[in-house]
Amino acid sequence: MPNYTFTVNGKTVTVEAPADLPLLWALRDKLGIKGPKYGCGINVCKACTSHLDGEAINPCVTPVAQAAGREVTTIEGLADGEKLHPVQEAWLEQDVAQCGYCQPGQIMAAVALLKKTKNPTDAEIDQIENVCRCGTYFRIREAIKSAAAKM
Repeated sequence: MPNYTFTVNGKTVTVEAPADLPLLWALRDKLGIKGPKYGCGINVCKACTSHLDGEAINPCVTPVAQAAGREVTTIEGLADGEKLHPVQEAWLEQDVAQCGYCQPGQIMAAVALLKKTKNPTDAEIDQIENVCRCGTYFRIREAIKSAAAKM
């Protein structure tokens, strides 16, 4: 079985896995990184949203082979030590989470949006396709606006 070496949250890792193993399972089962959640496995719910070289991806449909030699960031790698990322701070301030299951993916999608768009409109925020079964979309929008103002 082949080995794939890549960086996860600033640390170089090597995973032995079939090339087509979803990156999500490499992260969760082989590396013990539990932030990206399994929801649908077909790129619909986006609970697993993470970053690959700074771009939002869904590791449930991204083969581990695509991560080779690249940088993966999960919710665990977003904070700088004890200092939360401004989006994480805004999530807490706006009391976004209810059940919390989708929130790592929501936060990672928001960070990716704010990297591209410094002051997103409601329409741009609404283009985030991450599903929240609790329906906290209004608070998600407010948290993204709050984080944008801080950044």
